[in-house]
Amino acid sequence: MYAIIETGGKQYRVAEGDVLRVEKLSVEPEQTVEIEKVLAVNKDGAMSVGSPVVPGAKVVLKVLEHGKDKKIIVFKYKAKKNIRKKQGHRQPFTKVQVEKIEA
Repeated sequence: MYAIIETGGKQYRVAEGDVLRVEKLSVEPEQTVEIEKVLAVNKDGAMSVGSPVVPGAKVVLKVLEHGKDKKIIVFKYKAKKNIRKKQGHRQPFTKVQVEKIEA
């Protein structure tokens, strides 16, 4: 059994027990969060697709930890003008584990 959910503007294919990184959620570690934006559910080979979401379906996620990704360098410049701007960015994320899928 698996589901396709949407969180943080991205879509993820999840099954029970999966661990994944999503955009940062405002939930403390060791707590659970329910995602009700379930776009599709596959249960025993029977696929149910919502328009846009599957009614009554939800996925329960357990928050494991918060963190930041590796640093990326943003470098902007204008040729022949001696204008340079160097900036770093670390995207925050939340590591979650899929507890159960209810359909």
